[in-house]
Amino acid sequence: MLPSSLETSPQTDSEPRAAAMRRAQAKIEFFRHLLVYAIVIGCLLAINLMTSPQYLWFVWPAGGWGIGILAHAANLFIFSDKLTERMVERELRRSQRH
Repeated sequence: MLPSSLETSPQTDSEPRAAAMRRAQAKIEFFRHLLVYAIVIGCLLAINLMTSPQYLWFVWPAGGWGIGILAHAANLFIFSDKLTERMVERELRRSQRH
């Protein structure tokens, strides 16, 4: 549930505001994902060091999940709005030709 100050209404909501809200929500979701990653990997590191410090196995889940974090970040910060907008424009041009 959005706080009352962030709720949208048909009279006051505009497309730029809606896009900004989606982008802000996507950033919140990314940082939540990053926080969960840090907590879980930190716990795995602690377990690793307490049970078998001679072999650092925690790097395997950290690396695998880290690839997912990097993909999430790239999607949010590099490819998000600009790529989507270019693809929408391309599809609109194609549909006008046919």
